[in-house]
Amino acid sequence: MTGSEIRAKFLEYFKEKGHEVVASSSLVPHNDPTLLFANAGMNQFKDTFLGLDERSYTRAATCQKVVRAGGKHNDLENVGRTSRHHTFFEMLGNFSFGDYFKEDAIKFGWDFLVNRMGLPADKMFVSIYLDDEEAFKIWRDVIGVKEENIERRGEKDNFWSMGDTGPCGPCSEIHIDQGEGTGCGRPECDRNCDCDRHLELWNLVFMQFNRDASGTMTPLPKPSIDTGMGLERIASVVQGVTSNYDTDIFQPIIQFTAELAGVKYGADKESDVSLRVIADHARSTTFLISDGVLPSNEGRGYVLRRIMRRAMRHGKMLGFEGTFFNKVCGFVADFMKGHYIELADKKSYVQKVVSTEEEQFGRTLAIGMKLIDELFVKYQAQKLIPGTEIFRLYDTYGFPTDLLTDIAEDAGFELDVTGFNAEMAAQQERAKKSWAGSGEESVSTIYRKLKSKISSEFVGYEQLEAEETVSVIIRNGDTCDMIKDGEEAEIVLEQTPFYPEGGGQTGDKGVIRTATSLFRVTDTKKFGDGLIVHQGVVEVGSIKTGDKVFAAVDEEARQATERNHTATHLLHKALQMVLGDHVRQAGSMVSPDRLRFDFSHYTQVTAEEIEKIEEIVNRRIMENRGVSAALETKEAAMKKGAMALFGEKYGDTVRVIEVPGFSVELCGGCHVDRTGDIGLFKIVTETSVASGVRRIEALTGAGAVEHVSRSERVLKNVSLTLKAGVEGIEDKISELYATIKEQEKEIRKLSDKLNSAKAGDMMKDVVEVKGVKLLVSRMDGADVDSLRNFADTARDKMGSGVVVAASADSEKVMFLCGVTKDLTDKIKAGSIIKEVAAIAGGSGGGRPDMAQAGGKNPGKTDAALSAVKGIVEGMLG
Repeated sequence: MTGSEIRAKFLEYFKEKGHEVVASSSLVPHNDPTLLFANAGMNQFKDTFLGLDERSYTRAATCQKVVRAGGKHNDLENVGRTSRHHTFFEMLGNFSFGDYFKEDAIKFGWDFLVNRMGLPADKMFVSIYLDDEEAFKIWRDVIGVKEENIERRGEKDNFWSMGDTGPCGPCSEIHIDQGEGTGCGRPECDRNCDCDRHLELWNLVFMQFNRDASGTMTPLPKPSIDTGMGLERIASVVQGVTSNYDTDIFQPIIQFTAELAGVKYGADKESDVSLRVIADHARSTTFLISDGVLPSNEGRGYVLRRIMRRAMRHGKMLGFEGTFFNKVCGFVADFMKGHYIELADKKSYVQKVVSTEEEQFGRTLAIGMKLIDELFVKYQAQKLIPGTEIFRLYDTYGFPTDLLTDIAEDAGFELDVTGFNAEMAAQQERAKKSWAGSGEESVSTIYRKLKSKISSEFVGYEQLEAEETVSVIIRNGDTCDMIKDGEEAEIVLEQTPFYPEGGGQTGDKGVIRTATSLFRVTDTKKFGDGLIVHQGVVEVGSIKTGDKVFAAVDEEARQATERNHTATHLLHKALQMVLGDHVRQAGSMVSPDRLRFDFSHYTQVTAEEIEKIEEIVNRRIMENRGVSAALETKEAAMKKGAMALFGEKYGDTVRVIEVPGFSVELCGGCHVDRTGDIGLFKIVTETSVASGVRRIEALTGAGAVEHVSRSERVLKNVSLTLKAGVEGIEDKISELYATIKEQEKEIRKLSDKLNSAKAGDMMKDVVEVKGVKLLVSRMDGADVDSLRNFADTARDKMGSGVVVAASADSEKVMFLCGVTKDLTDKIKAGSIIKEVAAIAGGSGGGRPDMAQAGGKNPGKTDAALSAVKGIVEGMLG
């Protein structure tokens, strides 16, 4: 039975048992700032367990994407060296939200393993929490498990919690004895041994409590069930292999990598470790990037970068030269897109991100080797590299410590591992704080309570006005019955034409009014699947819950927003056509006055490319193509090429926005009826916002026309100033620029002559300090190049000596120090300049023979220069 068949049979089994099959949530948790990544199947149901979110079903089953490579669950260092550790895996789970409890959960688990998976009942045993008598009786009396096969274990093994706080409860685990030929082989090996012989298969969590920050456990409103079984682990047992890596889930990836590397899996122990690491890390990398995570130096991106670079390091150990990991990730996308259909759309994007990181890592290794050579010189006497230096290489430059270990050993050096570990521990503490805040902001309690009780139907696709009833009024974080003139509040209607902020589109503005009152809507938000909240202020009269009101969206602002939103779809496709298929939306903001579009790309978009992109978009606008909106199944939409966006949650039915023959995207936003309604599209700026992410800001309609008109006015004014026609401005500016550059060269020549002469004149100011010539000069008005030229000339004239020069203005002072080569073993320019600049409130440094610095207190310039003689004397002893 293949891994794919096991996954399908699991979901099919629980569907038969009345469970809603729910798609995996993103690896990036939503509305949960306590999590770095989705680390369990129950993450997306956390609010449901807490009674803060009500679903249309009370039973669910999922196959959840999970990453455990940071925070509480961190399996990174064990990956590839054990049979079971992974950074990415698939968690099979069934859940009950106040429906069935212990007995049915136990029955389902046993039935599936014995009767659907065909596992031998006589080889299985179970564990329960110490005092869980209810679970004990169910296993013994209902299932028929012998008492000697029911083990009582403590909190460490049989009490589960998602984190330090949150839902938790006792659990029961189903284990299997894989026989004497598996595991450690020791005669004393028993069920408590950590080897793989007695393997945990399935954890059935009886969710009964919510633990708060103080450790207090409060019973949940409805006892619930949360179970988890790793697909990779159950596949290994069903397929009769002793390692997850030997299943058909991993073997195709491993064999693909081995063929790329020209090695054979199973022929060499260390090569096998590298192949397993690459296979596992390629899965994590592919899925994390597909869910919108990009490699960086903080938070989730930092974890991803570590995973990627660890895989690349093992690639080097296999003999790969240049890039290879992007090909493995591309294979993973093709291999796993059958169940995770989003991978088909994201494959080229993933490969582009990975290949760029590989190229950057290649440069990192080159820089690291140079730094290591410097460390070998610096610590030649001790033959020991301090932990702080190891950590700097690792953390700042991303240089792998295992590679550093090999290089150091070859050179006869030892590493201060204790010092490095101390630095790592401090870094991990800092990282925990960073990770804790890397999730989205948690939803306020009032919205959590309300969204499980009431909902608002959005009717704004078809109409911008509606007569509705006020369901709820919120003021100062709580509900109230009435609001009056001048009070800020939030209103919930039974139905609303107001579009709530989402998918990058800003919330609608407008008014909610009665015959005697007016509430100005300044923003519209959505919480959960259906709670739409209108935020604003009462300008006239008062409004009560139950009032019949007239809700009207600001039509002009909505139409402007629709123009910008449809333009983002056209822009997205145009970017792919001009820059490549790797381009994917990484964020957006669509408002009435402008649009902002973030996208994956690794180089600046050139002026020529901007022109091509604008041309493509405006051509589609002039064609006045119809824009259609239709509801389709997600699978059908993805098969027709619809692009899904990072961070968006999609159900089985999705809304598809299509510009026929050009663009197809999943989108819940508001759009024009025809592309011609956009009027004109104009890109205003193109910038970088993060590694691998660019940003375009653009205008449409009247805003674009106004921008073009304003630019034209500026152009005409410039042409008048330059006394040249508009067509001749470029040539005129080029001519002026050339003249300026020529004059700057002439000024530089004259300045150098003047400084040379000044240096000659100042030779009379040279003094001797313990036999060393010293020249100190103040040259206000000189730039740093002039100071450097002066120092070079003075050194040449002295033959041997030290020169220090300064240039001050009203705000700052610059210092420069030059030392002839014959003196640098005793006198360091960088050391002199550091002490001198400190007197003037600054700092700096440089080479032993030339250094420069700046100071914030020009009034201390003379005092700083006066100190030079004493500093040099001190160096000479």
